Amino acid sequence: MSYLGVGISPGNVAVYHGGGKMKLVDRRLRPTELLLRCSVTALAFLGLMMIVTDTQVKTIFSIEKRAKYTNMKSLVFLVVANGIAAVYSLLQLLRCVMASMKGSVLLNKSLAWAIFSGDQAMAYMSVAAIAAASESGMIGIRGEEELQWMKVCNMFGKFCNRGAGGVASAMLASVAMVLVSCISAFSLFRLYGASFATQRQPNLAVVK
Repeated sequence: MSYLGVGISPGNVAVYHGGGKMKLVDRRLRPTELLLRCSVTALAFLGLMMIVTDTQVKTIFSIEKRAKYTNMKSLVFLVVANGIAAVYSLLQLLRCVMASMKGSVLLNKSLAWAIFSGDQAMAYMSVAAIAAASESGMIGIRGEEELQWMKVCNMFGKFCNRGAGGVASAMLASVAMVLVSCISAFSLFRLYGASFATQRQPNLAVVK
């Protein structure tokens, strides 16, 4: 018979069968993780390129004004965050592909903690960068009358529209990164669930 993944062998010795369940769960989660990490890499890189290449020139009273992402610190932060997230996700994607080819299951708690910490850091950084860029974008669209900040997007419409596309792409990457961090959290804490079940083996009553 079995209880919580623990079976009784013919010799009345408790045997843990949780490894099979962990492999089954890992087999189901891995395609989702691969898809999400691939999405983060592609969307973050796309958002980065759209923002970096975004520029517009306007002539105001015979003075040439050029709008570019470096004029807004929040966009610079978003570009840096997207670059870091894209490279990190690409490395993690390669790790996942190699693990899938080998058919291995994540059982190392130290590695699980490292992946979990990295994913959490990327998720928080991405959300913070999106929040800052979105706030700056709203000021550019609506202006700020109390501070006498003009509606910049009325003058640089092309720049704002392309920038909005880059922010939207980065926002989708951020959502995917949050979902990835949830998967890595589950992958980490399920290891402690398996350890708990193993520790309970001596306390199981032998049923003949």
